[in-house]
Amino acid sequence: MGDQSNSRCAKCQSKKQRSFSSEIALHFNGLEGLNKPIVWVFQEILVCLDCGHAQFAVPERELEVLRTGSPINDAAVWLGGEPADEQNQK
Repeated sequence: MGDQSNSRCAKCQSKKQRSFSSEIALHFNGLEGLNKPIVWVFQEILVCLDCGHAQFAVPERELEVLRTGSPINDAAVWLGGEPADEQNQK
């Protein structure tokens, strides 16, 4: 985690920002989203410690899944169902 004191918050212009590691799951909206992949993003996230505004970049592979709604090779997605460990215990 690093201090990003050289940049300013895009929302409130504060210099009190900090970078954190993150795991973010992006879901498609609505009932039709239940049939689409959940897209996982493991990026550094920059958080304003004054207003809470946060920003991060979505990697190209995962961005393509968000564009198309379909999984692609090597993208971090979950298609639903039970995790493999739980399936093996039944």
